[in-house]
Amino acid sequence: MLRNYFKTAFRNLWKRKGFTAINVVGLAIGMASAILILLWIQNEISYDRFYEKSDRLYTAWNRDVFDGKIQCWDNTPKIMAPTLKKDYPEIEDAARVNWGQTLLFSIGDKSLKAGGTMADPGLLTMFGFPMLKGNSQTALNNPNSIVITQKLSKKLFGNADPMNKTVKIDNRDNFTVTGLMKDLPNNTSFDFEFLLPWSYMVERGWSDSSWGNNSTTTMVLLKPNTSLETANAKVKDIVIKHADFKSKTEVFLYPVSKMHLYSKFENGKPAGGRISTVRVFSIIAAFILLIACINFMNLSTARSEKRAKEVGIRKVAGAEKSSLIGQFLVESIFIALIAGILAVLIVQLSLPAFNTLTRKQLFIDFGKPYFWIAGILFVLFTGILAGSYPAFFLSSFQPVAVLKGTFKKPYALVTPRKVLVILQFTFAIILIIATIIIQKQIRYAQERAPGYSRNSLAYVFLEGDIEKKYELIKNELLNSGVATAISKTSAPLTEGWSNTWGIEYEGKDPNSKIIIDRFCSDGNLVKTAGMTIIQGRDIDLKNYITDSTAVLINESALQLMGFKNPIGQTLKDNGIDWHIVGVIKNFILQSPYQPIKPMVIEGPKGWFNVIHIKYNDKNPLVQNLAKAEQIFKKYNPAYPFLSNFVDEQYARKFSDEEQTKTLTKLFAGLTIFISCLGLFGLASYMAENRIKEIGIRKVLGASVAGITTLLSKDFLKLVFISIVLATPIAWAAMHYWLLGYNYRTPVSVWIFLMAGGLSIAIALVTVSFQAIRAALSNPAVSLKTE
Repeated sequence: MLRNYFKTAFRNLWKRKGFTAINVVGLAIGMASAILILLWIQNEISYDRFYEKSDRLYTAWNRDVFDGKIQCWDNTPKIMAPTLKKDYPEIEDAARVNWGQTLLFSIGDKSLKAGGTMADPGLLTMFGFPMLKGNSQTALNNPNSIVITQKLSKKLFGNADPMNKTVKIDNRDNFTVTGLMKDLPNNTSFDFEFLLPWSYMVERGWSDSSWGNNSTTTMVLLKPNTSLETANAKVKDIVIKHADFKSKTEVFLYPVSKMHLYSKFENGKPAGGRISTVRVFSIIAAFILLIACINFMNLSTARSEKRAKEVGIRKVAGAEKSSLIGQFLVESIFIALIAGILAVLIVQLSLPAFNTLTRKQLFIDFGKPYFWIAGILFVLFTGILAGSYPAFFLSSFQPVAVLKGTFKKPYALVTPRKVLVILQFTFAIILIIATIIIQKQIRYAQERAPGYSRNSLAYVFLEGDIEKKYELIKNELLNSGVATAISKTSAPLTEGWSNTWGIEYEGKDPNSKIIIDRFCSDGNLVKTAGMTIIQGRDIDLKNYITDSTAVLINESALQLMGFKNPIGQTLKDNGIDWHIVGVIKNFILQSPYQPIKPMVIEGPKGWFNVIHIKYNDKNPLVQNLAKAEQIFKKYNPAYPFLSNFVDEQYARKFSDEEQTKTLTKLFAGLTIFISCLGLFGLASYMAENRIKEIGIRKVLGASVAGITTLLSKDFLKLVFISIVLATPIAWAAMHYWLLGYNYRTPVSVWIFLMAGGLSIAIALVTVSFQAIRAALSNPAVSLKTE
């Protein structure tokens, strides 16, 4: 019987090649879109869940009250990890991780930069990183040992064995390669090419034992059968017990496996995070597949008259309803199988571009049995979903009604087919509205005044001999005309590397714990960055010898501190009395979507990591960069010159939203295309069914425009109903999405009008093509069979 089902299915599909092609293409695009999204979702939800001990791995977090709100952060004191390991029996191991260190590697005449981290030796065994060579338990025990990945090994040694080879780091310290790791997968929060032992942090003077310096990440491995609740109850007061200052900061452990998707906290409790984006795209994948299936349902039921007599005759001949359902389901599964094969081909062709868009390395693993099992289930699910309604609809025809031609209700106000078309376009319109609002929100933040000039502004990290020869480099850059202004700072202008709630000033509430961003400059920052002075002046050690302890504050800090005459007021921070010399206009340091925090810019007695350079606009940029590279190479020959432009770094603040916008636009376009493909097929079939009616109308004098309107208006009514349904749903969804941003665009009425107009235009173009074609047909041809 199954063989007969397939034979009959093939004949029916071959006989209706046009509708079969529309069904196959629509399903294939829908299935390919769903597969791409599912690959992305699988990658997201698998983050940091593949470690052998993942159920016992945690990150230490802090929790405290600031400005009346409970806030959480995962930077901890460096002393916390060894203290946890030593004093808490529930903890099997703990390791400090210093994220994101870029160092210079040298082997003979070869030099390159690589990004890595410094960590306690236990990190390797805690996470079970796969070692190709070396022993993970001892690889970082020696202070001069280093573990590198395959990628870095290839860069440094080519195809040679790296083990026991020596590399020089930062042109000063030699390390021996004691371990070779497999490259990290793309579904981990770790991002390093090398691991150095924590003892190197101590040697470089980068480590400390202060319980008030939250500057590193603490990873924790609990002992087997230790509950999280028990461990959290024990570690809760670790900072309060050990700090040499009054502290109310609580500590809690949070699963590493949840960090990627659930890293957002509100009032001290987990409140989602990236999981929201994953859920949104899960819904999009489901609806795209559903819309593709709706096309199949609509086109199958639209041809019900053609199949009705077949059903009637089969039933008269003794066919059971179940066998008819089986026949129609086999047809839909057969189409789904063909579409599935085509979908996999589409996915393989589009994966390189999709990976570039999502910044991932997604792939289909054809060698794994679960792929074939999942593929078969996916095809069966799609085929049954697409064919279920047509199968039950067509098999329910009564033989007497069918053979008499009285089974149809031609003027029914509500039919399942109309409902399905409305559902298709409702979701398509929701995606159109979402795309417009996301794009508007990104543009709204991008157009927000940053408070400084990004044009021709760049920064170079202080590395090698740059700090020692800073004055020489600065003078030569200025005297050569390459730069118009230079300032040494603690961090890039696009990043906040330090903040505090411990700054003291006159009139401060002793219970106040409002976080203040901390920045440092050796002077001339206002001119270099094009900032605006509201009161006073910039830090200027050349003309004011006391400016080594000068400080600038921004407008938000002035409002917080409540000074009527801020110039000359004293702030106490890090044991230094700073005197205010100026107030600057607020500028965006971190997120352009958040309100600007109070900020202090401390003078030359601060610390420095970066040089900001304002390149001379009168010279070509290429010329400026070439000359700057010569100057830096002259004074810091061991290091490659890299000029980071502030406008490029600022643009990266929008990368996640830009990615969401692009993906939404892509899948909104595919949704519209699939919907229009089904609408095109329906319009074609309706025009074919009414061809004799059209012929009679033309003979009686009907115009082409009148016939086109007649054939189009029913579809446009359905699209209009979709607009009415989609508008409140889209408004509610996007209103909720925008609540995640403090600085957000208003949702205007024109967005919904524009989306509705665009939907009507798309539907009109799709339907009108077939309508005009039918209206222009020769009535003599259509009527000659009467």
